[in-house]
Amino acid sequence: MGDKQRNTIIRFAVIFMIITAGFIAVLTKIILIQTKEKEVWLSLANAQVRNNQVVPATRGNILDCEGKLLCSSMPQYTLYMDAAVPALTQGNDSLFHRYIDTLSSDLSRVLSDNDALFYKNKITTAHRRGKHSLRISRTRINYLQRKELERNPLIQRGKNYSGIQFQEVKRRMRLLGPLATRTLGSIDAESGHGKTGLEKKYDSYLVGKDGVSVRQRIAGQYENVTVVEAEDGYDVVTTLNAELQDIVSETLMNRLKRVDGEWGCCVLMETQSGHIKAIANLDKQPDGSYIESVNHAVTMVEPGSTFKTVALMAAMEDHKVALYDTVSVTKAPWKYFTVTHRDAHPKDTIYTVRSALAVSSNIALAKIITRAYEGSANRFINRVLKLGIADSIESDIPGAQAALIRVPNDTVTISKMSYGYSVLITPMQLLMFYNAIANNGKMVRPMLVTDIKDGEEIIKHFDTEVVKRSIARSSTIEDIRLALHDVVWDNHLGTASVRMWNGKVADYKAQSSLVHIAGKTGTAQILENGRYSDRKHRMTFVGYFPEENPQYTCICMINAPTVWGYDAGYDCGGVVRIIAEKTIANVDCYKDGILVKRK
Repeated sequence: MGDKQRNTIIRFAVIFMIITAGFIAVLTKIILIQTKEKEVWLSLANAQVRNNQVVPATRGNILDCEGKLLCSSMPQYTLYMDAAVPALTQGNDSLFHRYIDTLSSDLSRVLSDNDALFYKNKITTAHRRGKHSLRISRTRINYLQRKELERNPLIQRGKNYSGIQFQEVKRRMRLLGPLATRTLGSIDAESGHGKTGLEKKYDSYLVGKDGVSVRQRIAGQYENVTVVEAEDGYDVVTTLNAELQDIVSETLMNRLKRVDGEWGCCVLMETQSGHIKAIANLDKQPDGSYIESVNHAVTMVEPGSTFKTVALMAAMEDHKVALYDTVSVTKAPWKYFTVTHRDAHPKDTIYTVRSALAVSSNIALAKIITRAYEGSANRFINRVLKLGIADSIESDIPGAQAALIRVPNDTVTISKMSYGYSVLITPMQLLMFYNAIANNGKMVRPMLVTDIKDGEEIIKHFDTEVVKRSIARSSTIEDIRLALHDVVWDNHLGTASVRMWNGKVADYKAQSSLVHIAGKTGTAQILENGRYSDRKHRMTFVGYFPEENPQYTCICMINAPTVWGYDAGYDCGGVVRIIAEKTIANVDCYKDGILVKRK
């Protein structure tokens, strides 16, 4: 064996011994760490990493039909400071002393909750004690305030020098302000889950999934390190239109103030699709202002004379009466067994069925229904229910009430039912029924949500749901539409036509020169302490437009107006007229009875 070969063998042997020794050393260290030094290393790890923290998911947005924000989680920030970051302690705290005054001054100016001296003392104390996590203020700041603070010369140097960190939190904001508050809903401040309205109904889509972060010491300072990413919630796209919502809310508000009403609600819906474009619910406050408080649109009430259309359609469907049959009425009240019926405009005359609905005669409708169904109240109720008026709306609004229409034990009760007493339905159900008349008999379910979206991707789509293909024969629908036309356009009989003074037109009610409206008024006495008050009423107008080719159906209801001279046709019909005119101007082109949807 040569010297060269021998040296190579020796070299490999030395290398092998070194590797073996290193392996034995590493193995020995691992054994020591896992046994004798285990507690030391665990305690060190605990010193570097603090408890897990929740990274809240961003709650999804609620959008209008055009993609405009209605509800969104806007970022806010909590200010923290690592007052012992190494850069602040170097050179006898020179960086800290150089900037503490300007930092304190800017914090006081932007936060506006304490003076500069307060912040200087608080931060200086934390710096002297070596505090790594100081919450500078209980006040949260918005994005613009954050950008203002980031102009401070110390904060501009970055968190490794300033120790300043902005911890983001989300706050739910309604971009329409108080508009449609009861419908959009609210979230619970503690749980972050939906509490009312659409926020509650679609909470499982909106809420998202929280992530996890740890507060960890890195390079001498504590930072939040995300371990599990949060999954943001989906967006909910509604049928609402922000511009139309503003129109409906403002118009209802103005009329409520004029008549000093207790509360009011108004809903605007697309006739063919059932899409609710706007919904307003306003309640009077002790100071005289009005706010969204109770969702009256889905709360049961006695509908008053708007129910006459339902009763008349039932009788027509059962072939009990025809549009041009006649019925006599008297100026004096008409008593049917124990119940006395009166007309708002009493006279001794003979009405056709068509004109009886136009003038809204209580006596005429009571006579028609009692003669048609005397001794068979159950048949009347069964026919009413077949019209779909009491069908469950399955509303997107949690807490929506169902109609209450029971079979009475006597015909006397249905004489009152004929014009809207002893029955309970919601304004939304009333709207759904009249919308079916406008929609040539097809009843569609009112809807508030069309899509659930993840960015631009549609996760779930909701189609228009047909409740009934036809609520009545086409001939019945046509006859009823003629009578509803007269309610608005017959200046001698129509309760929503005009106000006359000295034989001349003084005011227009639901009549408009810009768009043709058809519909029905209703005025009901309010039940108080078991008795109907002759001084407190609930006014309603529900109708559709343009009459020639209905595109929208609208209901306005005002409860307990107090200003003298209030009138369902003028006040509620007037609200619908204004909304119709502004809707057509805002959304559509309407000329010579022809409506063309804008693209």
